[in-house]
Amino acid sequence: MKDHYDIAVIGAGPAGMSAASLAADHRASVVLFDEQPSLGGQIYRDITRQRAADTAILGAQYYHGKILAKRLAASAVEHISSASVWHVSAEQEIGVTVDDEVAHLITADHIIIATGAQERPFPVPGWTFPGVMNVGAAQILLKSSGILLPNPVFVGTGPLLYLIAHQYLRAGGKIAGLLDTTPRSNLRAAVRHLPAAYGQAEQLWKGWRWLRDLRKSGIPFIRAVEDVRIIGTKLAEGIEYKANGSWQHLATETVLLHQGVVPNVNLAMAAGCAHQWNDTQLCWHAEVDKLGHSSVEGVSIAGDGAGITGADGAETLGALAAIGALTRLAKIDRNACIKLARPLHRIQSRRAPFRRFLDTLYQPAAQFRLPVDDTTLVCRCEEVTAGDIRAAIRLGCSGPNQLKSFTRAGMGPCQARLCGLTVSAMIADELNQPVAQVGAGRLRAPVKPLELAHLAALCDPE
Repeated sequence: MKDHYDIAVIGAGPAGMSAASLAADHRASVVLFDEQPSLGGQIYRDITRQRAADTAILGAQYYHGKILAKRLAASAVEHISSASVWHVSAEQEIGVTVDDEVAHLITADHIIIATGAQERPFPVPGWTFPGVMNVGAAQILLKSSGILLPNPVFVGTGPLLYLIAHQYLRAGGKIAGLLDTTPRSNLRAAVRHLPAAYGQAEQLWKGWRWLRDLRKSGIPFIRAVEDVRIIGTKLAEGIEYKANGSWQHLATETVLLHQGVVPNVNLAMAAGCAHQWNDTQLCWHAEVDKLGHSSVEGVSIAGDGAGITGADGAETLGALAAIGALTRLAKIDRNACIKLARPLHRIQSRRAPFRRFLDTLYQPAAQFRLPVDDTTLVCRCEEVTAGDIRAAIRLGCSGPNQLKSFTRAGMGPCQARLCGLTVSAMIADELNQPVAQVGAGRLRAPVKPLELAHLAALCDPE
């Protein structure tokens, strides 16, 4: 690793791989940092180790990641894996720990943050029991180790929920049930976007096939679920759900939750990049221009950090961020910038109606974002319940930063990644204010756990 690069890219998912490869193709010195041991991010996780025989299980679209990985491997990009980036400054300084052993401070003339998305919190009673996890964790086990969890119940809404349930079917896994929490009212609201979304008819058809296969498989498939609670003593033993006004029960020791993905904003927020609230996607995302430039000079946001777009959209936005960085650094001139960016902007414009359809159809219901039961844990790190948060708000707490002092919610190792959205939404709900007015918690470096020994070594490398 050198002390300085033209461009540093953080995150090796579709956006990061696309940005790094394109930048290197135009003779920029590029370093690519990623927490995982291999390329791909979450959507293309372990893509370099997958066999063609697995195509029937993981799907052909997953293997598009091989193209991105091969292109990156053939480039001059310096890929540093198992690297945890815990600091990005407005002066283009990056703090990173590699292999959980050595910390470094490096600089770059331009930084592209491509940290992708994470699953939205799903704070329902019992969601912290052993045996309960997000569907993304189940997909990690399937992609990285070929492991199928025993007899799971899938709970929630959104394309990723159906995709992973469908992958389980194709892999021969047994599924105890699928509880779909998509509100019926969402379909009525989404229908108006459907005609414009026909430009992505192939994607619509693919999603319809997943749902058709899941229904035909014979597993319990319950639509319009209104409420859920995971039951057990020390671990998950089953799940109770309310549909059509009555409560039912499914026995299981594995519950897989999902209600969409949201931008992973912690690093960009800590770097000082301006963010705004999206009322449709119900999340924060970075404010960027058409070439990915953020409000901080020399820092760009690529991919889902600037709004959820999916794998194809993230790849395109990664390329646009690289074009923006190359133009700023005078690696390409304005005419080349326009020539490279114009077709990518057209592609994004064609995809936009389909994204609006998905965002409207799969917007999670309020009762699954705002825990009704006061005993439900909201901040898992500090064991702060919904009742604790509501009590603090009634005492006069009016924002997530003040709430930290009242309850410590958001002060644990995850730095509010698992509770931040819930906390802001609960405050907004209790005070009857827009979430944009309540705001997000203030984030500072280090945004990832950092040992004191590593920090000390930065002052005394010997």
